[in-house]
Amino acid sequence: MRHKKAGRKLNRNSSHREAMLCNLLNSLVKSERIQTTLIRAKELQKIADKAVTLAKKNTAASITQLSKLVKSDREIVITKLLKEIGPRFAAREGGYTRIIKLGFRRGDAAPTAIIEYLGADESVKKKAKKAAPKAEAPVEAPKEEPKAEEPQA
Repeated sequence: MRHKKAGRKLNRNSSHREAMLCNLLNSLVKSERIQTTLIRAKELQKIADKAVTLAKKNTAASITQLSKLVKSDREIVITKLLKEIGPRFAAREGGYTRIIKLGFRRGDAAPTAIIEYLGADESVKKKAKKAAPKAEAPVEAPKEEPKAEEPQA
């Protein structure tokens, strides 16, 4: 019997499940929006919300706990959580992620979904504006016309 046992097994052993969820969290923090199966998104939502709550505290203990959640690319993911995502949700008490159901995958008919941080649209647009500098019209150099040859006498 599975009384009081939280979480889904996702048809994996514990180490594989932990690594998969860690990789999903890394991808979610880096891009702020990922597409995955619905069940994985629901499991990831628990971890992602916990990570944001720890990032909002921004203490030494919370950073240590974040490093236990994030196994690879720690520097990139933790700094983004502490400097961008945590302050964005400073006034919010919970519910930092959103799951949008997409439909069924073509190959195996698994239900798919998008999981994203709230406000991801604005941050993605800001990054796109910073990355693409203003396009100015290219200045063309004036073309020199070839001189006509004078007939020699």
